[in-house]
Amino acid sequence: MDLLAHLQAYVATVDEANFSRAADRLGIAQPLLSRRIKTLETHFGGLLFDRSRRQVATTELGMLLLPYARDVLGRAQRLDQAARSAQRSRVRAVGVPVDCAPARLARVIRAGTEHGTTLGVRELPPAERDARLADGTLAYAVLRVPPEGAAHRVPLGVATAPPRDAHRPADARQGRPVHLEDLRPHRVAATGARPAPLPILTLAEDDVPYARDRLARAAARCGLPERSVRPAGPAATALAETLAGRTVLLCGESFARRHGADWAPLADASLHRGYDVRASPRQRSGDVPQWLATVLMAAAGAVARADRLPEPVNTSTRLAAQG
Repeated sequence: MDLLAHLQAYVATVDEANFSRAADRLGIAQPLLSRRIKTLETHFGGLLFDRSRRQVATTELGMLLLPYARDVLGRAQRLDQAARSAQRSRVRAVGVPVDCAPARLARVIRAGTEHGTTLGVRELPPAERDARLADGTLAYAVLRVPPEGAAHRVPLGVATAPPRDAHRPADARQGRPVHLEDLRPHRVAATGARPAPLPILTLAEDDVPYARDRLARAAARCGLPERSVRPAGPAATALAETLAGRTVLLCGESFARRHGADWAPLADASLHRGYDVRASPRQRSGDVPQWLATVLMAAAGAVARADRLPEPVNTSTRLAAQG
């Protein structure tokens, strides 16, 4: 027996003093309401209503049990309200890249509040975002995927030290697409030798297997030394080395500009970052709200995917042209 449904039929009939009106109030058929009341009477072992009169009258047993029935229904309603409130106020953890701008993450949190959802932002490296989304620790996450199949992309580029002299023009490469072979130092005219290239550092956000392999192969095709591309340590240290002119850093534009570095995108779009926003399998709907995907992609500095990637860079042709 669904006790709550049967008690609702009982209390509604007392209030309306009419079976038909009570059924209309509950939105059920009158025969169903009558069956529920008879089931309650059998359960309690006595009549709740005197049906011998023209108007429905509540028996002494019915009046005795009425306050208790109202109390049970009231408690059930408060329980339901508490559960709904807890669902609305429950913090839903969202995994994001570690190099997002704080102001953009603030927009994510505010957007959640505007949509009645409390979001907790967690800055995590790519592998940890994947793992925590899978085990349900995160409700949503921004995941790294190959750019050719991604819904959104972040152009990966080269951050370099700005000119020391404010009146000196910036590097001619700055702002236009850079090819990896452009990072090879030019020969010294006097000796004909090339100086050692600056180390090329990668952030934790690009420490994913497919990205590492692609970058290593591209560097090898360009004739860069094997150890010229390597993972950076802490981001702050990598930035300091880059701003001091001792390294170059592969990163997104917003990250470079935010810290005062010059930046230019990599010409090879297959080296760019690809992102999708996904929900944990434990989420009730299993879908990511569009408003959430929009603000998360903005926080990551991503743009919507174009119909197709640019044609692959013909590195050998470029190197031959450069001698």
